[in-house]
Amino acid sequence: MNQLATMGRDPAPRYLRLAASLRADILAGRFGSETPFPTESDLCAAHGVSRFTVREALRRLQNEGLIARRRGSGTVVQPARARGGALHQPLSNVGEILQYARDTRVTYQPAGHGPLPAWLGASIGIPASGQWALVHGVRTTVDGDQPIATTTAYFHEMLGDAAARLDLAAGTLFSQIEALSGVSVGQVTQDIQAVIAGADIARELGIKRGAAVLRIIRCYRDAKGQVFEISVSHHPGDRFAYSMHIDVE
Repeated sequence: MNQLATMGRDPAPRYLRLAASLRADILAGRFGSETPFPTESDLCAAHGVSRFTVREALRRLQNEGLIARRRGSGTVVQPARARGGALHQPLSNVGEILQYARDTRVTYQPAGHGPLPAWLGASIGIPASGQWALVHGVRTTVDGDQPIATTTAYFHEMLGDAAARLDLAAGTLFSQIEALSGVSVGQVTQDIQAVIAGADIARELGIKRGAAVLRIIRCYRDAKGQVFEISVSHHPGDRFAYSMHIDVE
């Protein structure tokens, strides 16, 4: 059975799944002088996918700075120094958010209940109303060698007891919320800003207090536009790069 077929009912398109598999291999150092990057034909045969799927996957990896494609010499993996040693993570759609959760590791812990912090409500432009359940965790690379994010997630009381029933070791929370509460994600918005790490963030990420970090505030809205989940993540600047692609129509 080919590798993509073993992924079950993964809703992500096949080119995203192939890109994720190749990305993991690249970051694990599985390609080098003795194991060159496979050709398009090899990838088609190994994964049972079309050439279009392979090219879309490779295009994403190229946009992320992980590979270089040269006419006549094939595809080569960019050395770590060329990509700054950082995790280049695409987060352009819900499928890629799910894949990001699969490619990294986190276990959340309950962090209490209360109103939404006023600064957070002001940052995303919604009233700081109602009660929210909080969970908090530190996300690492799959091998667990270093933290790449500290995340606090907030769940609105409209979800009932769904937040209390979450599997906090599963890594992906919003897809669980959909299943547990019946509330479906209609829109995800992201607010990205460079900020200075406070003492708690610096300690969890293993960086100096006052260092620059990338803060991503992600809001999950239902079909009516109601925000039911918010996540606030801080990423160390030298270990994480946000990447996205824009198709020119």
